[in-house]
Amino acid sequence: MLTHLTIPTTHQGLHEITSEIADVVAGAAASLAPGATGLCTIFIRHTSASLTIQENADPSARRDLEAWLNRLVPEGDPLYTHTAEGPDDMPSHIKAILTQTSLSIPIDRGRLVLGTWQGVYLWEHRTGPHRREAVVHIGV
Repeated sequence: MLTHLTIPTTHQGLHEITSEIADVVAGAAASLAPGATGLCTIFIRHTSASLTIQENADPSARRDLEAWLNRLVPEGDPLYTHTAEGPDDMPSHIKAILTQTSLSIPIDRGRLVLGTWQGVYLWEHRTGPHRREAVVHIGV
């Protein structure tokens, strides 16, 4: 089963999409045998945003991650030549290659097998609003 999700972002940072992914898995589980296992693969179709599994309990962890990545890959580096879309253009591509464009999460009994404090996040690396597309594949 393949599902396309459109995820609006309003700013740079980690945007939790766990519930959207869990809804896709639950919809697919309705057509599976009870107790079925499988794999949920999520892929983001962009070069300036990424995906990650991260702590979903304390928002300070997400703020710290964003601050760390912005310090590692700052805007305005004079070495950047790819700046046609603004000062966040090239840094967003670098951040995307340092993180992930796809995730694989096991499914057991129709549910994502995530840890207690884990959430699925779209990591927007651009500063302005965007509409991001993620493709979710459920395999059994």
